[in-house]
Amino acid sequence: MPETRFKVMRVENKSQLPTTVRDLEIEAEVLSRVNAAVVDADCRTEDEIIKAAKDADALLVVFAPITRRVLSSLPKLKVVVRYGVGYDTIDVDAATDNNVIVVNIPDFCLEEVSDHAMALLLACARRLVWSTEGLKQGRWGEVQMGTIKEPSLFEQTMGMVGCGNIGRLIAKKAWCFGLKTIGYDPYLDKAVAEKHSIKLVSLTELLKESDYVCLQTPLNEETRHMIGEKELKQMKSTAYLINTARGAVVDEAALIKALREGWIAGAGLDVFEKEPIAPDNPLLKMDNVILTPHYAVHTSTAMKRLRLSVAQEVARVFTGKWPRHWVNKGVKPKVKLVKEG
Repeated sequence: MPETRFKVMRVENKSQLPTTVRDLEIEAEVLSRVNAAVVDADCRTEDEIIKAAKDADALLVVFAPITRRVLSSLPKLKVVVRYGVGYDTIDVDAATDNNVIVVNIPDFCLEEVSDHAMALLLACARRLVWSTEGLKQGRWGEVQMGTIKEPSLFEQTMGMVGCGNIGRLIAKKAWCFGLKTIGYDPYLDKAVAEKHSIKLVSLTELLKESDYVCLQTPLNEETRHMIGEKELKQMKSTAYLINTARGAVVDEAALIKALREGWIAGAGLDVFEKEPIAPDNPLLKMDNVILTPHYAVHTSTAMKRLRLSVAQEVARVFTGKWPRHWVNKGVKPKVKLVKEG
């Protein structure tokens, strides 16, 4: 057998990993073709990551904090690959300073998350959880008449905050239900939006006009708490907030206040500011809120596809190619990779 040339480390708190990614069989099989060995490490802190990965050429990460201190302590490190779209746990500027490529998988889970966003929207629109609980309690008549004053879905407007790949796919699926889609995305070309039947508007206009406000934006300094008291007060009292992006895009304390005081009708949430959600979080006791445990991406099909993509991106770097997707474009002049992925 050929001698191992590269060491790949997955540095994670194993208890937080979904069961579908706890082994490394798929990653190991792909990376063995480029003489790379894959090792799993149970890490919870910066110190544990640094100790485990001191001679690593690549890191595979889900939730692990890849900070400036971590990056500057790993002299052999060439690439960090995130299992997923978001990369807010990685210090991208520090990676560039240390000549490390940061890779995400932006085409991961497009169908799954867009499906889940629509599922939450439909469940809110038809008050499915409330009606199920009502029937279990014997309140047939009340539940049967409970939505008779609600408008039909096809008459309403969905506001998409963040119109990237997933946002545009949600808009496509919403169109099938007769929803009109407006969008807020300062980085999206107007022609692209129009091609996907999305009318671009200001955030204020979107909040005021939408019956369903769907969040599908990355988490960064620009978007953290972009939906707070001011924004929630601009929404219709009959509107619902749907979040399948990141919990901290919303000021959760403000959302709880909005739901308690009736500023909005309800919410469908797959993500939270603190995960796992605390058992005393008021959201758990609200009958106008539908909650799922950050599992929009969790299907066997999606996870297999993700693991293959993560391994293939590392393999590209090890064979002198640029990955299909990398985040820190400023690192390109500093790294000697000559082939496009």
